[in-house]
Amino acid sequence: MCGLDRTYIGGIERGERNVALVNVEKIAKALKISLSELFRSV
Repeated sequence: MCGLDRTYIGGIERGERNVALVNVEKIAKALKISLSELFRSV
């Protein structure tokens, strides 16, 4: 849904990849949440 490769997403989830802010925004849009909501629990 966000246009990023599933292996890249998996690497992010496992903490193996550093994610660019532009990709964080793509993920938030795919989840239909704001960036602030995505980072709220961090």
